[in-house]
Parts: sequence; structure tokens; C-alpha cells
Amino acid sequence: MISPLSCHEEIRKIRKGTRFTIALAGNPNVGKSTIFNQLTGLGAVTANYPGKTVTLNMGTAMYKDEPIGIIDLPGTYALSAVSEDQWVARREILDRHAEVVVAIVDATNLERNLYMVLQLIDLGYPVVVACNLMDLAAKKNICINCEKLSELLGVPVVPTVGVTGEGVEDIIRVCSRVVNGEIKPDPQLPKYGKDILSHIDDLSRAITKHLKNIPYGLSARALAVLLLEEDEEFRDLVGKMENGREIMKKAEEIYREIDKTHGERSSIRMARERHGFEGFLSDNVQVIGVCRISLADRLWRLTIEPVTGLPILLFGLIGVFVIMYYVGTFLSGAFDYTWATFASPYITAAFKSLLGDGPVSRTLLWGFDAGIQAALSVGIPFVMTFYILLAFLEDTGYLNSVAFLTDSLMHKLGLHGRSIIPIIAGAGCNVPAIIGTRVLTTRKEKIIACTLIILTPCSARTAVIMGAAAFFLGWQYAVAIYVIDFMIGILVGRILAVALPGESSGLVMEMFPFRAPKLTHILKKTWYRVKEFVLIALPIIAVGSLVMGTLYETKYMWVITRPMSLIIENWLGLPAVAGICLLFGILRKELALQLLLALAIVQFGPKTQNLLSFMTKQQIFIFALVTTLYFPCLAAVTALIKELGWKTSLAIAAFTITLAVVVGGFANQFLNAVRIL
Repeated sequence: MISPLSCHEEIRKIRKGTRFTIALAGNPNVGKSTIFNQLTGLGAVTANYPGKTVTLNMGTAMYKDEPIGIIDLPGTYALSAVSEDQWVARREILDRHAEVVVAIVDATNLERNLYMVLQLIDLGYPVVVACNLMDLAAKKNICINCEKLSELLGVPVVPTVGVTGEGVEDIIRVCSRVVNGEIKPDPQLPKYGKDILSHIDDLSRAITKHLKNIPYGLSARALAVLLLEEDEEFRDLVGKMENGREIMKKAEEIYREIDKTHGERSSIRMARERHGFEGFLSDNVQVIGVCRISLADRLWRLTIEPVTGLPILLFGLIGVFVIMYYVGTFLSGAFDYTWATFASPYITAAFKSLLGDGPVSRTLLWGFDAGIQAALSVGIPFVMTFYILLAFLEDTGYLNSVAFLTDSLMHKLGLHGRSIIPIIAGAGCNVPAIIGTRVLTTRKEKIIACTLIILTPCSARTAVIMGAAAFFLGWQYAVAIYVIDFMIGILVGRILAVALPGESSGLVMEMFPFRAPKLTHILKKTWYRVKEFVLIALPIIAVGSLVMGTLYETKYMWVITRPMSLIIENWLGLPAVAGICLLFGILRKELALQLLLALAIVQFGPKTQNLLSFMTKQQIFIFALVTTLYFPCLAAVTALIKELGWKTSLAIAAFTITLAVVVGGFANQFLNAVRIL
């Protein structure tokens, strides 16, 4: 909570640091706060208005990489200064702290929600109408023609569903176009009775004649309307101005004439005229009947309701990993066979003919033969398969549903729903997922998201889980590793959200019903992402393979692992050969299983056929668990350094290594006690 009297200072900060500012206005029951939360991601600042107990909520939203200021005005039905809420909302609008006023109205009760909109149009403010609760209106068989309402009002009208974020992106987009001059609203002045319009014109002419400066930069017509409404503030202001008495004398004449003609005060007549025009508008833009809802829209709504959306998400994730595993395995075998048949023999022959069959040629073959083969047969197939699925889910709009569905959980982790998308992408490869965190606006969000991405099993670690735990122990043990990893991710995210300084910001996200994806678009997306992965990962994989080959051929690999025996053998309960693979998995995680078996043959002899020949089931489980938890490879660290700097990146790497050792050790001690495996 900010101290009183600092409200204006906070508004100045928001305006200074943003491209433009939007004020959200409307009565308390139209879902205004929900739309504010959707825009700002709950990254709100609360300030007391000077001299009042009423508070303002302020925040920022990102749109096209630019910050937009959002001011949530207190809920009010009109701009008259009766209550404190109305007074504060009125002050913000009159002081023009925002370039655009978004008037939020209830689509289920339109006739009683357009009063403030008409007031704002009368006063000459830039207005965008958000017709909210469109989903509830449809359930009540109320169909609103927003295009016709926009035509009758002469200002943009955006249909929205605040609870789902539908249309929220459109609010920002339309406001941005209004500020940029791309949309030039042509407000249609409320159609009052002829005598009232005549009185407004007469008073406007008197104001133009006698007043040099009109308060708050209002037009002569706007001031005339306020005086006919018998607005106390403006009556006092005008009465104290030079020649103001002439204006008030004219106003008093009109008051008496309206009372004589209509038998009621001018203020009451103005309100009655405005309410009558509200009825005219609602009668012309809404139809009571069955509203058509498309199949795509029905399916989309099923995916965002927790009761149906969570099971759909669960089965969707299972489907993604089943497809990724089987298709990736098929492609891996095809790439492996192609390389082994048409490339590897010739590369081997070339190096041996040039350098002989010695340590130098064998070391180079680790990088230029085995290293490239590993990238093609292990890395690219799973990554490419996942990216095809990811592009499909993006283009259908389903990932936006997932983002909305997980938004409340992500907020507890210091993030917003949109952050789930790069985290999901991390299941393919952590490198482009880390690069994808550029859409996040604060350093705190990027650190949390990057840490969670590092803890997300990529396709290489999935290969270890499937090839070790699932293959030798059973699918339930692979699921157990995923569950442990998920629980640790939630715990780590929550701790970071509380411990790291700074606030999380909102990110405006487009929400739309499902649509049919285009194959060409999916393939283009996949191509660019796979290409980026290859350009970043392949050089590091090749260099890492050369380093590993050098250590292997020179026998130094065994020497450098001796100091690790206390941790590897005593705490984790793994054989020394497994410790070597964990160490060099930092260079090439996707070859962990192949390297483990190769080193086991060197140490234990040619009779070593598979992991069970020299490891127990418990050791296989611990090896897969530890491999899953610490950072995947140097390529991921390189991407981290590029996004967060080397200090933070090394801190994340050290943290995940420590986490993997601690969790793996406790898991080993637990399994020793219960004797499950």
C-alpha cells in the first residue's frame, strides 16, 4: 500500500514509463477488475487518492513489446460527484490522466449500462466501449450486435469475456490505434429532444462568447451539458470566472424554461433524456433469442473450464509424449541407420587413412562422427517431432487455453499464464525455450521461467527416462520421475517467487476460439525452430564430443572422477562409471545412456550387454532421476548466459546440480529403507 498523497506521483510514474495510459471505467458489477487483472497479470500498485479513503489500482501491460499504463477507476454508474467512489473516478477523467477511457458495460443489461458512455461522449473524451460478459449474455439468449452499437455511438466497441481474457487483447489493440490516429472515432452526440438540443446550443454560444478558458480543457458544448445537469462543481467554477455570471444567468433562464415545459428540474430532464436514448440504443442492437455458438467456440470453452479443461490437458500431454516418443524413436532409427550406412564408414576411413588408427583419429571421430550422429539420431528427431506438435497446438489456439487454465497456478510462481508456453516448449529443447522467455518483461519473471525450463525434462532427458527407467523398470517408474520433477518445479518456483525482489507484470495475450491450422505455417515454424536449435546446439555437441573423446582416449576420464567417489558411490549409491556419465552429461546429455554402456564395457568387459549387467534397478532409477534434474547441456547454459548474464546462469547451473545431488541422495536412502526395487 502506498502512502496517501502519493497517488498522483504514482500516476506520473506510470505515465512516464509507458507509451500511453488507459483508464477503465464502469459500474462495480461489470467485471472491470477482472479485465484489469487480465491486463496487468495482478501486477497492480494500490494508491490512496489524496484526501479520500478510496484507492486506485494501477499497473502496466505489455503490448507488442511496449508498456501500456492501466488505471482501474473505482466502480461507478455515472460521473456525478455524489459518493467518494464517484468523486475519484470523476477526478481522474477530468484531469485526463489517461489518453483513452475504456467504458466497460454489461452485455446482459445494456440498457442500464450506457449512461456513463453517453456522459463521456457528451464531454468529448476518447472512448472505447468494452461490451463485457458476452458469454453470460449468450447463455441468457441475449445477442448483442457490437458493430451496430459502434455505428450508433460513433466509437469503437469491443466484445469481451473478462474471466477468459477473450477480447482483452482487442481492447489494447483498439486503444493503441486510437492513440496513434489509425482509428478516428466520430462520436455521435446523444439524440436528446429538440428543445434540449436547442438549449444546449444556446448555452454553448453564450459560453463561447463570454469565456476565454473553459475548465479542464472542455468544449463549450461539454460545459453546457454539465451546467444543464446542474453540476455543482462546474456551477461554482463558472460562477467565479470572469464573465461567469453572464453564463449562469443564461443557465438559470434555461432551468426555468425546462421546468415550465417539462414540469421538472433541468438535471432530472437531462437524466431522463439520456436514459431514453439508452433504451433506443439497446432496442436497436440487441436481440432476445437463441444465439448461435460455433463448434470451435464450444470446444474452446470446454478447454478453459477447469472441470473439463484439466482432463483434456492431461490426456493432451499424454498424447504429445506418446507421439513424440514413438515418432521420435522411428526418426531416430532412420537417421541413425542413414548416417551409419552412408556417412560414418567414409568418415572413419578418411580419418584413419590420414591419421592412422591412433588416439588422435579416434578422438576426432568422437566429434565429427559420433557427435554429429548423436545430434542427428538422438537430438533432432525428438526436437523436430515436438516442434511440429507445438506449432500445431499454437496454431489451433489450444496453447492459449492452456495458458488461461494454468494462469492461477503460474501467478503463485511469480509468472502469468503465458509463461507456460516456453516452459512447455522446454520439453522439446531447453535452448529455444529459454530464448522464448524474451516475451517476459521483468528480470524476476525471466529468472523464474528459465529455472523452471531448466528443470523441465527436454527430449534428451526424456530419452534417458524412457531408455533407462521405463525400459528396464517399467512405465510407472518413468512416471514417478516426472511427478518428482513436477513437484520440485512447483516448490522451486514458489520459493523464487517469494525470495526474488521485484514485481511480476501482466502480458496481454490474444484469446480466440479454435481455428484450423495451416500445414505450411506449421512446417515453416518447425523449420525455423529446428534450424535455430541446430545452429546453437550442434557446435557445442561437436566440441563437447571432442573434449570427451580426448579424456577417454587419454584415460584422464577416470582420474578426474576419483574425487567424486564420496558423492557418486556413497551418497547416490551409483557405480563410478555412472558418475563419469553424469559429469560429462553436462557436455552431451543426450548420449548419457550410450556413454554409460560404452564405459561399462571398458571397465567390466565385453560381456556387459545392458545396464542391468552392472547396475541394480535402484541404481538405474537414481541415475535417470539425477540426470533429469540438473541442467541439460552446455547449449542450454549458453542460451542462459545470452538471456540472463553469466553470473545468474552459473548460479542456476550450480543450483540444479546441487538439487539433483541432494534429491538423488535422499531418494537413494529412501529406496534403501523401503526396498521397493
